[in-house]
Amino acid sequence: MAEWMSLLLFAAICLALLAGYPVAFTLGGVSLLFAGLGVLTGTFEPAYLTALPNRLFGIMNNQTMLAVPLFIFMGVVLEKSRVAEDLLESMARLFGSLRGGLAISVCVVGALMAASTGIVGATVVTMGLLALPTMLNRGYDAGTATGTIAATGTLGQIIPPSIVLVLLGDVMSSAYQQAQLSQGIFSPDTVSVGDLFVGALVPGVLLVTLYILYLVGLALLRPERLPALPPHALGPIEWGRLLRALVPPLMLIGAVLGSILAGYATPTEAAALGALGALLLAILKRQLTLARLREVAQSTAEITTMIFMILIGASIFSLVFRGFGGEELIADLLSGLPGGATGALLVVMLVIFLLGFILDFIEIIFVVVPLVAPVLLAMGLDPLWLGVMIALNLQTSFLTPPFGFALFYLRGVAPPSVATSTIYRGVIPFILIQILILALAWSFPGLVTWLPGQVYGH
Repeated sequence: MAEWMSLLLFAAICLALLAGYPVAFTLGGVSLLFAGLGVLTGTFEPAYLTALPNRLFGIMNNQTMLAVPLFIFMGVVLEKSRVAEDLLESMARLFGSLRGGLAISVCVVGALMAASTGIVGATVVTMGLLALPTMLNRGYDAGTATGTIAATGTLGQIIPPSIVLVLLGDVMSSAYQQAQLSQGIFSPDTVSVGDLFVGALVPGVLLVTLYILYLVGLALLRPERLPALPPHALGPIEWGRLLRALVPPLMLIGAVLGSILAGYATPTEAAALGALGALLLAILKRQLTLARLREVAQSTAEITTMIFMILIGASIFSLVFRGFGGEELIADLLSGLPGGATGALLVVMLVIFLLGFILDFIEIIFVVVPLVAPVLLAMGLDPLWLGVMIALNLQTSFLTPPFGFALFYLRGVAPPSVATSTIYRGVIPFILIQILILALAWSFPGLVTWLPGQVYGH
């Protein structure tokens, strides 16, 4: 009876989320309601809820999670500092006279913005507003233009410093320790956010490279879809402006990632460095006014509060779910699948991919991953590899029609003349590239684990 209650709890939360109720309060409220029903029916031990204050204090005292508001602050400052506009205009002048040059510029700028901001959706909206009208006016195929923008916008999921990787790294660290304790290992190894950052670098760079190679190939084979722009439409290349637009973001990315790779800073300390660097960049560009700083602070507070409220709600859910015996049910289910760890991982990846259509990455990381990751890690999977695979899977899900979040973001800023079916058609080649990267990372785990081994020696 108790195990059935855990399944009903999960189903009720999914239905409430689909109905549009706020995520954080749905997680906490529905879980407490089921806990009350469990106490009345004798299927839930209320002593489980006594662990809640300690969990909340653990969230408040978690130094790793301090990186979240700092990276969000860094991203919002850069978003409001015209960095993307200056970069896109300068890169378009540099490459626009080549076939597909404007699309390649969008891809490069999208990757830089992903590495600079790490905010999911922000790059899609920004690039959709800035680049899409120009691409359409210059004769670019609407499907190719929208597909390029949507695909590069999701790079913020996998290219560090990514909020997704910060949250996922913290959850994977707890799951890995839990898996080792369940195996009787009382001096557990750890996996950190920094490990996940380094592990995601090679797949992220490879993904951007394949995007660009696809655009170059398409420009050669179907030049009418990605026409070259006449020089008079571009204006002269202003090398000084190009350097001013390109060098500061690159220096900021280099400082944040370089300090982590060199071992000089933890991700939290690097996030503080990034926030300070973003402020200095905004001051140098003369884009930082008191009113804009107030907007940045308010936006940072809103996004951070949302994330931590969802984390609190997810903590209540996991306690109640565990009290109903849900963890044992999932462990039995996954361990009983044919194919061992490989079969279990295939099922989990499929479930996460489908849930990506209806849930945001925060809910999936805080609700789903803590339930399945300890079981998978206890089967012997590498935590670093598993974390990056989940991030790649989420990125693919957010790009896939008909419910991909990136497509909704782009639909909201695309002109009415661009049909939704055109956006769907445009992203298909990029989805195939995503699946290829997933397949390569699955077949050759060294794509993920090699660089952390070189940097950290493990």
